Amino acid sequence: MVTDKVKRELEMLKRHLIILKYVVENEPIGILKLAEETGIPSHKVRYSLRVLEQEGLIAASAPGAVTTERTESFLKDLDFSIDQLQEIIRGLKEVKVNGRIS
Repeated sequence: MVTDKVKRELEMLKRHLIILKYVVENEPIGILKLAEETGIPSHKVRYSLRVLEQEGLIAASAPGAVTTERTESFLKDLDFSIDQLQEIIRGLKEVKVNGRIS
């Protein structure tokens, strides 16, 4: 279905944010501890950490993942970004598709 991809992306975004939350609150923290604390499988934790590192929001260190200088500004803008996503989603309901299905 057309909406399935968007749903998967939003679920992945939620997972990335959960991982980031745990890094912020418990840094340094490793993959196994993150998996244990969040209940997210370690392979998915590893992927989320890789994405967050590519975005510059965390960095790898010997004892585990840590935040970076970019993390704070990202977190300050996060509520606004989520509000924008919610506005887009609300706008989807306004799109009316009137067609005949035979």
